[in-house]
Amino acid sequence: MSQIRTRFAPSPTGYLHIGSLRTALFNYLWAKKNNGQFLLRIEDTDQARLVEGAQENLIKILQLFGLNFDNHEPMVQSTRTKIYQEFAQKLVAESKAYYCFCSSERLDDLRKTQTEKKLVPKYDGHCRNLSQEEVSAKLQAGEKAVIRFKMPENQTVEMHDEVYGDIKVKTEDLDDFVLLKSDNFPTYHLANIIDDHEMEISHVIRADEWLPSLPKHILLYEAFGWPQPTFVHLPLLLNPDRSKLSKRQGDVAVEDFVKKGYLKEAILNYVALLGWNPKDEREFFTLEELVANFSLEHINKTGAIFDIQKLNWFNSQYIRKVFYATADEVIYGKKIEPHTIEPGNLMIKLKNKNILELAQSFIPNDISLDLKNKIIKIFSSRLNNLAELAEVASFVWELPAYDKAMLIFKKSDLEKTKTGLNLTLELLNQTEEIAWQEENLKQLLSDLVAQNNLTAGDVFWPIRVSLSGREQSPSPTEILEVLGKEESLKRIQVAVDKLK
Repeated sequence: MSQIRTRFAPSPTGYLHIGSLRTALFNYLWAKKNNGQFLLRIEDTDQARLVEGAQENLIKILQLFGLNFDNHEPMVQSTRTKIYQEFAQKLVAESKAYYCFCSSERLDDLRKTQTEKKLVPKYDGHCRNLSQEEVSAKLQAGEKAVIRFKMPENQTVEMHDEVYGDIKVKTEDLDDFVLLKSDNFPTYHLANIIDDHEMEISHVIRADEWLPSLPKHILLYEAFGWPQPTFVHLPLLLNPDRSKLSKRQGDVAVEDFVKKGYLKEAILNYVALLGWNPKDEREFFTLEELVANFSLEHINKTGAIFDIQKLNWFNSQYIRKVFYATADEVIYGKKIEPHTIEPGNLMIKLKNKNILELAQSFIPNDISLDLKNKIIKIFSSRLNNLAELAEVASFVWELPAYDKAMLIFKKSDLEKTKTGLNLTLELLNQTEEIAWQEENLKQLLSDLVAQNNLTAGDVFWPIRVSLSGREQSPSPTEILEVLGKEESLKRIQVAVDKLK
């Protein structure tokens, strides 16, 4: 196996877990770093758990994130059941596996007894030494059977993992595990080994929840006489309380983050740093830079904390770099090309047009495109994700009800507030539409404050509340520009009337 070949092998049983995205990413990075191939395999032998459309969705998500696989079509396990059956029979013929006719009731009772005696629950070998005649008679009688691996006795399985190092396990601590189920579908262990061998996989990179299965897989490789791939087990993703990352504690589906307006570049960047350390101070990486910098030696053993606050920070940084720092060029009519933005000495390459359209999609359809873009311009520096636009900017299209007491700044009073609002109304009435721009409006209002012996709290605060109905919002002059002259004057008049 001279070429590096990795694979991502998801089960199409629902959404793509954020941990599975990391597994796919690390497989992709290692293959591309070594000019190798990244392959996709669909592990759908557990027919009872399949979800319609899940396979197509998995492929769509991988392609969205730029993790394109090199096999023209993914290998699909359910189309290969005959192959697995033949290999299982080969092991039976070589006395490396055997038929087991034990009922589920017997196995349940066995497990219960072992648990009560505080023994490790495992198969007791009841059918291991049945004669060929007994096996044939039972099969001819139509008895249901599975095929079990015949665990070698009194051996030590020696293994090596790139993350966990050398591992030894005694076969007496292992089970005669099932290879082929009674419905003739293979277990994960059998199908996995056969497929990795036939796909010529050089590196098996997967979550460390499969580490306990490694001795079984090593023994299967030995039983078939096949060379073993290099094994790399990735640390689990954990919640902040160090429990296993699960949907019970929040979003874990990649689709959920995409739907909420997390940029795929930010998700991929953050996920890459979960369990992998670049060994320098850098935090921002493009996919190309991850390929160049990735190494198996820098994968950590300890579980990686998935911190939504950290993802929010990454996403907010990407949003700022796309919209805030270059807002005029992105939004106001100039030719939009894929950009290179330099945050410090870092390079973030993003297709701004696509992201602009994504941001627009989170604002109601009946809002004009020009107003949508103005909203994006003033709010983009304040977002954790683009979906927040619908909430933080909602006052633009619908002024919420607010108590008139909110209009009075804590260091002002009713009379000064009324004076400030009335003078503002008069000034803005006289301001031409052509001069209705944030910087100009800011200067006009600052002059109004100075010339009338008022404070910013007498003028800017009540304007903010009257325009937004909120105590926290973008600056009042930014909101004035977004709302335009007519709507702004109307809202300020409402505030004046409230205070009469």
